[in-house]
Amino acid sequence: MRGRRWRVGAGLVAAVMVAALAGCTEDGGQGEGGFTVGLLLPSRAVPRWEQSDKPLIEKRVKELCPDCRVVYANAENDAASQRQQMNSMITRGVSALILDVVDPKALRSSVRAADRAGIPVIAYDRLAEGPISGFVSFDGGRVGRLQGEALLQSMGAKAGGGGVVMVNGDPSSPNAAWYEGGARSVLQDRVRILKSYNTLGWRTENAHDHMSAAISALGPNQIDGVLAANDSIAAGVIAALKSARVSPLPPVTGQDADLDAVRRIVKGEQYMTVYKPFRQETEAASAMAVALARGNDLDALVTSTVDSPTTRDVPAVLLDPVSVTAETIGRTLVRDGVYTIDQICTPKLRSACDRIGLTRGGR
Repeated sequence: MRGRRWRVGAGLVAAVMVAALAGCTEDGGQGEGGFTVGLLLPSRAVPRWEQSDKPLIEKRVKELCPDCRVVYANAENDAASQRQQMNSMITRGVSALILDVVDPKALRSSVRAADRAGIPVIAYDRLAEGPISGFVSFDGGRVGRLQGEALLQSMGAKAGGGGVVMVNGDPSSPNAAWYEGGARSVLQDRVRILKSYNTLGWRTENAHDHMSAAISALGPNQIDGVLAANDSIAAGVIAALKSARVSPLPPVTGQDADLDAVRRIVKGEQYMTVYKPFRQETEAASAMAVALARGNDLDALVTSTVDSPTTRDVPAVLLDPVSVTAETIGRTLVRDGVYTIDQICTPKLRSACDRIGLTRGGR
């Protein structure tokens, strides 16, 4: 991915949303009558899509345009299904599309069909190909660098030449290479990358198979750390390590701040996750979709441009991810209202939460 990039914090996103809401008020909520925004998400394998992104986008579109509605489809990691879902929404005449693409190349023709129909497409979280009108995501290179930096820190003295296994994301996703490139930029020349795997569908069971193969090939004592691309992959990695009775567990990274992953961090099974404040991402995408559906430009809403393999200077918002470890759960995820302490600290985890100071009135 090429293009100019600026990291965007919560303050700027809030200012952008105020401007968008002001525009909505001037239109009397939706001066031309309600319209429909299509939302296409890639899978249920990663919990965030349906637990966070979908409800937040539906809520924000309704706030920006009370007479509007969101129609939703989930591709279940199947590009052909997503192509059919998108073509159906084009036929129904939605006014804008928010697309988290399963496979950019496979969906390129559908993006072109939307463009011919006059329907703007916002690429959400993953950069789609074809004539997209905007892009909202977190800086994937920064995500990978945060993972790599945390892994080195957790490895301690073994960070100097220790052995690492990389269990990367689905190669059909443009973000997978983005994350891996960021991680490698930190790990190269510091550790030995013993094995590197691509995980189809970001699926936990595929990650489990990869980690089992690595343990079998290398032996458990040669693995000093695991760069797992996200929390679903981390779950499979950790299950394989435990199944092989590896003890102590090597540090394992993650991404998405899934609740199960946060609990694994509390237990000491997973070292870190990358928290991507989804509300910022959903608010930016919703504002862009509503603005474009009304025929407005995105000048007041975007902060940078990126180049896709097919399109130069795509208007973009690239947001700032946050590293989360056991010591920082309270001042990141709990403070932001992602989870409560009671949600994280189940009765079985209460003593572990107490050890890291994750208590009411604690950090």
